[in-house]
Amino acid sequence: MLNGILLAGASEQLALGNLVFVLLSFVVLLFFIGKFAWKPVVKIMQDRADKIANDLDSAEQAKSEAEQLAEKRTAELQATQAQATTIINNAKETADQRGEDIIAEAKQNADSLKVKANAEIDQERVEAMASVKNDVAELSVSIAQKIIQKELKLDDQKALIDAYIGELEAK
Repeated sequence: MLNGILLAGASEQLALGNLVFVLLSFVVLLFFIGKFAWKPVVKIMQDRADKIANDLDSAEQAKSEAEQLAEKRTAELQATQAQATTIINNAKETADQRGEDIIAEAKQNADSLKVKANAEIDQERVEAMASVKNDVAELSVSIAQKIIQKELKLDDQKALIDAYIGELEAK
């Protein structure tokens, strides 16, 4: 039993010695880690955190720029479409106006030709009437001369008038 007590006391000393050795080793390890490894590890972690933050900021900025560019392109597209619509509408209005002008000009030309044709017809009618008057006057004088030269009977007068009418139709 004495052996057991000695062993128990020795094991307590051994355990306490081990504990002191482990604690001392741990403190030395912490000292070396703090002295040589802690700052580089912290620096690496901080650099990584900074890089991630910068990447997130860059991604956010790129997203914002992309949205602005998309809005700008959309606005430009709408402006271009509005301009194209305006150009098309102006072209239609110009074509409609030109068509109306052409129709008005054609009507004016037709009216002018109609007036000119009516004037020519009236002139021809006046000339024809003058010619007929001259022919009738000449015919009347000619008939009167022949009647005076010879006294005609009723049948002879009819034959003479028919002959002169035939001559007149022949002319």
